[in-house]
Amino acid sequence: MPLHREQIRLLAVEDIPLVERLLRTSEYIYQRFTLEELPLLLERYPAVGLFHGATLQGFLLSQVVDSSIAWIGGFGVSWGESRAYLSILQALLEHLCDALRECGVSDLHYSGNDAAYDWLRSILLTRGFAPYRSLFSYDKFDYRVPTSGNQAVTIRPVNLVETVQGQGDMAALLAIDEQCFEALWRYDRLAFIDIANTHPYFVVAELRGEVIGYQFNALDGNFGYLVRIAVQPTCNSQGIGARLMAEAIQFFAQNQVARIMLNTQEDNVHAHRLYEWFGFTRLQQMGFVLRRGLS
Repeated sequence: MPLHREQIRLLAVEDIPLVERLLRTSEYIYQRFTLEELPLLLERYPAVGLFHGATLQGFLLSQVVDSSIAWIGGFGVSWGESRAYLSILQALLEHLCDALRECGVSDLHYSGNDAAYDWLRSILLTRGFAPYRSLFSYDKFDYRVPTSGNQAVTIRPVNLVETVQGQGDMAALLAIDEQCFEALWRYDRLAFIDIANTHPYFVVAELRGEVIGYQFNALDGNFGYLVRIAVQPTCNSQGIGARLMAEAIQFFAQNQVARIMLNTQEDNVHAHRLYEWFGFTRLQQMGFVLRRGLS
C-alpha cells in the first residue's frame, strides 16, 4: 500500500488505547517507555501515527529532554502491516523529524542495549543516524553492599512542589544536571516532573541543608532499573554516591527484584568504580547511542 502524508497525523492522549493494542500485538516493537509513562509522552512530546481509516497501523514516539535534544521513545507496526515495517518507519520518521524541527529540536537520538543484536540499529544507520556514544551495561543479582556511605547525608523523597517561598528541589536538580552531564543526558523541568510522577523511587541527598545529589529507580516485574545517580562534582569522594547506591539497593531488596540493571557511558570511569565496588558485573554486550542531526 503506498504511503501518503495525509495518512499520518500527530497522536494525542485519546489514541492511547490504539497504541496499547498495537503494543500487545505487534511483531516489530521498540519501547523505551512504560505504560504508566505513555499518557505523559503523548501529552507533552511529538508522536506520529499511520492510520488506515480509524485503524492505527504504526506509531513513532519521541521524548524531548532538552530544548534542542530528543530521543526516539517508541516504535511499533501492526501485525497486518509487518511486511511493510521499513516503509512505515521511513514515513513516520520523516514526519516526526518535521514536527521536532518545529519544536526547535536539532538532534534526534536512539539508544539500545546491545549493538550486536539490536534490530533497529542497522536500519537507522541507513536513515541518517550515525554512532555517537557507547554504553556499558551492568547487572547485580544480590542485595549486598560494601558500605552504607556517608551517614551525615540525609536521603529524603524529592519535593517538586513550587510555593511562594521557593521551587522545592527543582532548581537544585537542574543545577546538578548542568554540572554533571553533557546536554545529551540532562533532564529539563518537565522531565523531572514526569519522572517524579511515574517512578516509584526518586530521592535527593542533602548535606548541611543543601541538595547535593539525587537518584531514581524503575521497576518492571521482577527486574529493577537503577536509572540515575548524580552528585555535585564539588562533593565527589565524600561517600555521597555510595550512600545513594546503598539506599537504592535497599529499595530493590524491599521490592524483591531478582536482577538490578543499569547502563552508563563508556568513559564514565568514576561511576564504573562505584558500580563494581557494589558488586555489579559488566556485561559483554555493548550499548550504544545513535544521533541524527535535524538542521
